[in-house]
Amino acid sequence: MAGYSKIEYFRVPPRWMFVRIESTGGYVGWGEATLECHDEAVEGALSHLIRLYTGWPTDNIEDLWQAAYRTGFYRGGEVLMSAIAGIDIALWDLKGKRLGVPVWSLLGGLVRDRVQVYCWIGGDRPDDVAIQAIEKKQAGFKAVKMNATEDLARLDSPAKLQASVARLKAVKDQGLDAGVDFHGRVHRPMAKQLAALLEPLHPLFIEEPLLPGFVPEIAAIARQSGIPIALGERLFTRQDFRPYLEQGAVDIVQPDVSHAGGISETRRIAILAETYDVGFAPHCPNGPIALAASIAMDLTLPNFVIQEMSWKIHYNVGADLLTYVKNPDIFKVEDGMIKAPLGPGLGLEIDEELVRKVAKDHKPWEGSFWRGEDGAIREW
Repeated sequence: MAGYSKIEYFRVPPRWMFVRIESTGGYVGWGEATLECHDEAVEGALSHLIRLYTGWPTDNIEDLWQAAYRTGFYRGGEVLMSAIAGIDIALWDLKGKRLGVPVWSLLGGLVRDRVQVYCWIGGDRPDDVAIQAIEKKQAGFKAVKMNATEDLARLDSPAKLQASVARLKAVKDQGLDAGVDFHGRVHRPMAKQLAALLEPLHPLFIEEPLLPGFVPEIAAIARQSGIPIALGERLFTRQDFRPYLEQGAVDIVQPDVSHAGGISETRRIAILAETYDVGFAPHCPNGPIALAASIAMDLTLPNFVIQEMSWKIHYNVGADLLTYVKNPDIFKVEDGMIKAPLGPGLGLEIDEELVRKVAKDHKPWEGSFWRGEDGAIREW
């Protein structure tokens, strides 16, 4: 049975972490371990896992996942789960290539032959959303997502929420559906007001209405509002999602395959959510490998609803979704959807030469933060 002969990772622009695994049989799989703002922490975790698991059988994906997750005494958390994700995704890709079948075939086969997608408009301080909505509609999209607000004080002027309503109306006027991301930057006193103001405009969903951890408080907003509640990019295991599901705090789970332990655990989260009649809409403002891995799951899961993609997102400075992809048509959007890839593995052809070239000098991606008028730090 083939084992790993080499496991490598590459930090590449704009803010992504790619993982490459080569088997003793000569097959290569690519994964993604992107964790925004924490490149060096993930690199440390990857170095540790590489030392432990180089030489293990490449076929035994679940065995390695369990070992990486359970045998270090401390488990879970965004850093470890992102490192595991990079290796896990690469192993699924490698196995599909070795067997000559798509990853979606290994996961049980198709329940649909295309997936609905959305992309971003606006930015961290959202503006020009109507113009960008037109651009995305012309590119084939039927849905978009945007930040709800700029930074807000814990209790701010209600007048600051009116711009959020105007932006959503401007996008809806272009004939597009729109998800509205509170991004955890809207605190409880303002979140209740904003949800009530947006509800008459029927957003596709509101995302992270409060920061992770406020489970009863999010459940209260869910009871108050008829808008679907989406969350989960900062939750990393089934155990993390469990209280939100049990308390009725979520309508759409959004685990990120590059944060939540890869295909293996993200798929289990989706299956758990289905038992609560909760939809699955993977978070993915990251790179092409994470998107391809997400699509492989989307094609096989009955409760999938819509897929995020990072094409022209405001974070993509220095590289964009297709920069490292030799077969960009794999992500072609037609009538708001992407077709199932037919190639082996994830169906993605990565430009390895370019990856190696740009990784040599790329510095860790640093996030930013905001301060309010009083000098206090605000949520980003």
